[in-house]
Amino acid sequence: MDIKELTRAEEQIMQVLWQLKSGFVKDVIDVLPEPKPAYNTVSTIIRILETKGFVGHTAHGKSHEYHPVISKDQYQNFATDKLMTGYFDNSVKRMFSYFVKKEKIDLKEADEIMKLIEKLKEK
Repeated sequence: MDIKELTRAEEQIMQVLWQLKSGFVKDVIDVLPEPKPAYNTVSTIIRILETKGFVGHTAHGKSHEYHPVISKDQYQNFATDKLMTGYFDNSVKRMFSYFVKKEKIDLKEADEIMKLIEKLKEK
């Protein structure tokens, strides 16, 4: 399946659906931060997500219960690959050094990364 990039609003709705596993529009709105978007806005975004193949639904009379079709891991892989190829020439080293230079990685995280690297070396 060809995954498409999500807008910020679509991604926010998907984050909620991944968290809920399934839900009605009102359930999604309940989880969203203040100020809450209008019901029609959320409903429209969910229908767009359904058209894009991210969301499916189960009909309950006139209501629809929505659920993710694309997993969070699948989208995370897509977004990471896009970031890597688009901004770091597909180089983990370049991406890591960028985050180090921007001080987005603290010492604890760096230690954890080093432990992961050591485990990879042992294989």
